[in-house]
This record gives sequence, C-alpha cells and structure tokens, in this order.
Amino acid sequence: MRTGNERRDFIKQSLFLAGAAGVLASGLAPIAARAQVVSKPVRRPDRYEDSFIFERKPYTWPGNKTLAIWIAPNVEVWNYDSPVGVGVSPNSGNTVPDVINYGWREYGLRVGLWRFADVFDAAGVKATVALNSLVCEHYPKAVDEMKKRGWEFMGHGTTNSESLAGLNPEREREVIGSVLKTIEQATGRKPRGWLGSGLVETYNTLSIPYCMEINDIPLFLRKGYTGEQYYRSVIDQFETLLADSKKQPRVMGIPLHPMITGQPLRIKYLQRAIAEMQKNDAVWFATGGEIIDAYQRTNPTG
Repeated sequence: MRTGNERRDFIKQSLFLAGAAGVLASGLAPIAARAQVVSKPVRRPDRYEDSFIFERKPYTWPGNKTLAIWIAPNVEVWNYDSPVGVGVSPNSGNTVPDVINYGWREYGLRVGLWRFADVFDAAGVKATVALNSLVCEHYPKAVDEMKKRGWEFMGHGTTNSESLAGLNPEREREVIGSVLKTIEQATGRKPRGWLGSGLVETYNTLSIPYCMEINDIPLFLRKGYTGEQYYRSVIDQFETLLADSKKQPRVMGIPLHPMITGQPLRIKYLQRAIAEMQKNDAVWFATGGEIIDAYQRTNPTG
C-alpha cells in the first residue's frame, strides 16, 4: 500500500495539482457493507490537510469578494465503437454503434458548446474546461476557439470512453503525462488541474472542488428536472453559499455538459442564473487557476 508521501510524489511527477478535495463518482453500484470491528482504524485519504469549516481562518477573495464562482464545461469525445458514455436514451444491450447517444453527445461539441460560448461572452466570464486530450487532435478548431476566449483547461483523460481505473501506477503516470503534454501543445499552457474522465479517480489523483449537487447530469438526466427547476437549484445553491461567505469565503462550482445544458430548451436558464448571480457585488467569477492562486496568496504554506 502506498504511503501518503509516495502518493504525493506520484502526483508531483505527473502534474502540479491545483486542488484541495477529491471527487467521488456518482452512479456506481453500491458496495456491500462489511461487518464492523472495534480495533481496525478507519482509512483516510491522506491527500491533504483537512479541517472543519469553522476552524479556517478568515480571508477574502480579490477585490474583497467573498464568493468565488467557477464554471466547468466538460468538453469530451467518445469512441464510436464503444457503448460507454453518458446517454439520453437507454442502451441496455450495449449495442454499437450507439447512434442515438453518440449523435446526442456529438451535438454538444458541435452546437451546444457554442451556446455556452455565447452566454459566457455576453456575461464576460471565462470557463475552466475539463478537456479530453483527444479533442485537441480531432477538433483543433474547437480548442482554438476556446483558447481565443481565454478559457482555462484542465486534464480530463484521453476520452470519456476510458478511465484510469485498473491501470498500474507506471501506466497511469504515462497516460496522465501524455494527456497533459497533448493539451499543453495545443493550448500553450500545461494544465494545472485534473478531473478524471467519467469522474473516476484513483488513489493517486485528485481534482479541484467539483459540485455534484448542481451538476447538469444528475439534475436533468437522472432526476428529470425542468429548466425552471435547474435554475431554482443553482440559485438556491448560490444564495446559501453567499450567506455562508459572510463568515468565511466560499467557492461555488457549476459543472456543465454542452449536450445537456447547451440544448435549446435549457440554455436560457443557465443564462438567467449567471445574470442573477452577477447582480451581487460580493461575487467573483473566476477560473480554477485564479481561485487557487488567490487562495495561495492569502494562505501561504512552507
């Protein structure tokens, strides 16, 4: 079993992680509970120095803002000959080609993403893109357009048809290194953050805080929310975090997928939510890297 130091060394060799919290994938099959024993210690992640929220020292974001908001579109590709991937229609037989779901996902990259771009441009905010590295090879024009807008990029695996699960540490390091190199060559900057494709992390990887409660996949696809319900959920999240931030600064992440919220029936609710949040002077719309840099300036270590 890896020690905490060995795990950190593994991470440092692959990338400088901009994060402070791990992400658990949702929708996984439940694991049967084991019988409890008195003497066995509880295993902890040992990836970061965690603390209770009330123990943290006060500080503010740039400009005396108290709530930082970052928007994370997932820009992904899938293998046409694989049934793996989020879907809008059931494919219980894992039939390939899965034309309905593949075409729906492709719509997001070709059309839905550019609705995001229009909304963000109009609002003057920049996205932090969770990017599959093979987008750089297969859709270089899309990467150029995102880069032109000053969007930030973080590593998100090669495609969303594969993950790092089950790889030995050497192969895992090799894949991560290849992903980061490909994105750096295409964008001019090495990604500072990482989000596992399909939200699958390993014992060696982390990601920056990423909120599943207002992620558009569980809200729209799993719970069947309407646009109005999505809007209300985002604003409810915002209002509570804004109130919390009067005591200590907070971060609000908004995960998006262009084939979901980028659809014509939903995009206006995202636009409305951003406009509503921008009305408050305590709010700072930032990229993931900007949030990390601001935090490190006010909370120096070492």
